[in-house]
Amino acid sequence: MKRNSLFTKMLLAAVAFACFGCMKGFATAADRPKLVVGIVVDQMRWDYLYRYYDLYGEGGFKRLMSEGFNCENTMINYVPTVTAVGHTSIFTGSVPSIHGIAGNDFMLNGKMVYCCADSTVGSVGTGSDAGRMSPRNMLTTTIGDELKIATDFKAKVVGVSLKDRAAILPAGHSADGAYWIDNSTGTFITSTYYMKSLPGWAEAFNKKYGGRSEREVSYSPYGNLMTAEMAKAAIAGEGLGQDGVTDMLTVSFSCTDKIGHEVATHSDKMREIFVDLDKRLADLFGYLDQNVGKGQYLVFLTADHGAANNALMLQEHGIPAGGFVAGKVADELDKHLQRKFGVRRKLVACISNYKVFLDHESVRALSLDLDDVKKAAVEWLERDPRYAYVVDLERISDATIPSVVRERIINGYHRMRSGDVQIVLNPANYEVGSEVIDGGTTHGVWNPYDSHIPFILMGWHVSPGSTNAKTTINDIAATVCALIHVQMPNGCIGNAVEVAQNR
Repeated sequence: MKRNSLFTKMLLAAVAFACFGCMKGFATAADRPKLVVGIVVDQMRWDYLYRYYDLYGEGGFKRLMSEGFNCENTMINYVPTVTAVGHTSIFTGSVPSIHGIAGNDFMLNGKMVYCCADSTVGSVGTGSDAGRMSPRNMLTTTIGDELKIATDFKAKVVGVSLKDRAAILPAGHSADGAYWIDNSTGTFITSTYYMKSLPGWAEAFNKKYGGRSEREVSYSPYGNLMTAEMAKAAIAGEGLGQDGVTDMLTVSFSCTDKIGHEVATHSDKMREIFVDLDKRLADLFGYLDQNVGKGQYLVFLTADHGAANNALMLQEHGIPAGGFVAGKVADELDKHLQRKFGVRRKLVACISNYKVFLDHESVRALSLDLDDVKKAAVEWLERDPRYAYVVDLERISDATIPSVVRERIINGYHRMRSGDVQIVLNPANYEVGSEVIDGGTTHGVWNPYDSHIPFILMGWHVSPGSTNAKTTINDIAATVCALIHVQMPNGCIGNAVEVAQNR
């Protein structure tokens, strides 16, 4: 009996040792970089990688392209292609119909709201209301949220951008902090959603770099400098990448978008801001090499959307192009609907993100049938030759439109936030501020100029390479999560790209 008992104990010990070895093996398999850095360049068309290539230095975009893995055919698969939606979709791997960020502004409980507005929180670092923001309107997790969960919330996640939405939405719900500029003070701020007071390193940064006007910051290379230096300050101040737990930093450069809206895609100012950004990226990568370790961090660079070429420029060269004034069209449509239904109450709330928002309260109060009002709106809008298609968003599956356009409308439609009727413009037509088209540009539609974005990974375990295989904006989160061995965000619909690896 004793021999059998001894044998049993030895057997159990052997099994326990084997199990421990297996557990240790699983722990080792969760191989991760020290730091993940997600970089978004606001309004960066994919072709800017090549348009300014000869002007770039060796350490910025060229380094990404030579040392990294380049997904050349990455497309946005929804509309509207705007900042809040783009940043959310990149880091959630999802689309507006799932993550709920249906625009920079969208309808919520019958009222148009700003994507990050949150009256339940207060400003930190400023006396203005610029800090009353949070990610609460976002319905899904981000890469950072999933990294937090995977590390039992030991990982640190921080977001930085001049724009509030470009700092808040990428960082996610459980972030340690998100920092953006208060344009009235020229300093970085945050909200009580994250903390009660600015950390010392952020206050020190503001004393050194803050105090300039919005024009000096957001429309000049100084904004690139501030963003990059704030990113470096966050790495140092929070100790990102300095322990055994993987951390994440999200960085969005906004000056490219601010300037692009003013001067469009082919101006000297656009060339200058991208050449300057290239220098800032080179400096940031050098800082990461020195302070985190070359090959010890994973960085990816992408964009939230592209931009249309200026209509006047295209017209000068015989290319069809034009624009429409959303406010004017909304007013004319409203007058038409009032006449048709014999009422004297506003029926069109607005046109936003190329969508018509009907006033549902008015429709109910007047005992009108919503379907009848939508049908009348579609029929009136279809008479305008600038609109390729006009569709009832609840009946998009039945619309006779190209499948690629239908898919992007469906992906972008959130039934409680996205309006009633979608307007699809002819190519090279976009929303303008007045009947006189100026020298600027905008974005928001399905076409390649707005939806073809860069996506490059570099650093930890990534070998040089490229692919022209079809990739979507949703695949970015799926790919990053696969590389660092964490579950993809809970609304992710993307697929991991087969990235060349040097394990």
